[in-house]
Amino acid sequence: MKTWNANAGEVDRNWWIIDATDVTLGRLASQVASLLKGKHKPQFTPHVDTGDFVVVLNTDKLRLSGAKMDAKKYFTRSRFFGSIKEKSARQWMERDSSHILMEAVKGMLPKNKLSRRLILKLKAYRNAEHPHSAQKPTAYSLKM
Repeated sequence: MKTWNANAGEVDRNWWIIDATDVTLGRLASQVASLLKGKHKPQFTPHVDTGDFVVVLNTDKLRLSGAKMDAKKYFTRSRFFGSIKEKSARQWMERDSSHILMEAVKGMLPKNKLSRRLILKLKAYRNAEHPHSAQKPTAYSLKM
């Protein structure tokens, strides 16, 4: 019997919706990364985008354990010398809390061309409103 590999055109993509209220960042990010990669599907193939779309709501209410709110630093830079800037997780939460989730999920995806396509399927919003109701997303219960 031949080994079956998925093709990008054969994959049925679902839309999942997750409420991030009082959920630890790392635990949420690992499950979102698994959904984006499609590891929950029987037709998972590592080199093909078999994952689903994920909508995460209420990223303002994410939890970081311990003192990470002040101790965890995020670095940004331009291509000029001496342009590196650092912000704590607290500063990013005030500015755009969905950025913290995107960075955490991006770090859990493979470091290749496929990950750039996978991260585009993650839609994170600061509050409970989202423009994806036409896709009829299904509520996803987190495995904690």
